[in-house]
Formats: sequence, structure tokens, C-alpha cells
Amino acid sequence: MIESLESLDRQLVLFINGLHNGVLDEIMWFFSGSFILIPLFIMVFWSLYRTYSPKQVIISFLAILLVVALADLSSVYLFKEVFMRYRPSHHTELIGQLHFYELSDNQFYRGGLYGFVSSHAANYFGILTVCWTLSKHKWIKISVLIITCIILLSRVYLGVHYVSDIICGAILGALIAKIILHFLILKHMSRA
Repeated sequence: MIESLESLDRQLVLFINGLHNGVLDEIMWFFSGSFILIPLFIMVFWSLYRTYSPKQVIISFLAILLVVALADLSSVYLFKEVFMRYRPSHHTELIGQLHFYELSDNQFYRGGLYGFVSSHAANYFGILTVCWTLSKHKWIKISVLIITCIILLSRVYLGVHYVSDIICGAILGALIAKIILHFLILKHMSRA
């Protein structure tokens, strides 16, 4: 069963990465980068600002920062450094079959050595979970969901994560967000 799942993971990354072209490379590189955080945070902030008191907005943003910090640290120290599963971009059987994004210094982006679980997936799914729970604006929820899905797809497209890295990272981020929401936010959001 494990071998079948690994085989499926490899086939999926090869298929998605195989869709590469110049335009998609740039789009996926943009969505994989940190600049996408700016419009994401503006949308989330606007949604919270229009719904909650200033104190509640501050509590919400502190919760988002805590979720991202915990998701990022746990994805690295409880998963990547423990399981040490090579990324597709560092897997000897796949490296010659994958297309990598070329950086401005003529190097190819391959990410770090280990990829299970995806920190991008944990972080962004954590943000999505907080936003989905607290936002009262449907268009904000849908926009953040779409952006998050494109970001997660970009990681597979770029050849630096398997689909299972993304799924497990998303679960991790959502669980951390749910815990933070339960213990910190929802009590303050209803009282403040």
C-alpha cells in the first residue's frame, strides 16, 4: 500500500510539473513567493476590520501570527527533520525528469533537502482556517481559498513537493489553527 501511494505521489508530481511553460512558470513562481502575502493580508485585515472591534482585529492578527509561527516551526522540527523525506527535486530517480524554475543567477530552484510536510501548506492552510472561521465576507473566504490552492499547487508544479507533502501540511496547519482558535480567539472574539 505504501509503495502504491509513493508511486501515485511520483506520478502526480511528474504530471503537474510536466505542464510547465514560460508563462505558468512565472505565475507559479509568483504564487510560491512571499509577495502574495501582501494582498492576502490586506484582504483578511479588511474583512476583520469591517466586522470586529480594533481589539478583536489585533487579537485576530496575533492569532494568525501564532498559527503561522507554530505551523512553520512544527512542519520543520516535528516533520521535515524527523522523517527526512527527500523532496522530488532531490530524489535521484526524479531529478532528471523534472523541470525547475531558473533563477536570475542561472541557478535552478530546488528548495531545501526535505519536504515532508510542506511548510507553505501548513502556513497558508492555517491562515485560511482562521480567515474562514472569523471572516463574515463570503468573497474574502473564497478569494483566500483560491489563493491558497494556487500556492499549494505551485509547490508541486515547481517540483519541490509531492501532493502528500501538501495534504499533510494542510492538515497540520488547519489543526494548529483550530487549536489556537479554540483556546485563544473564540473566547476573546465573543467577549471583546
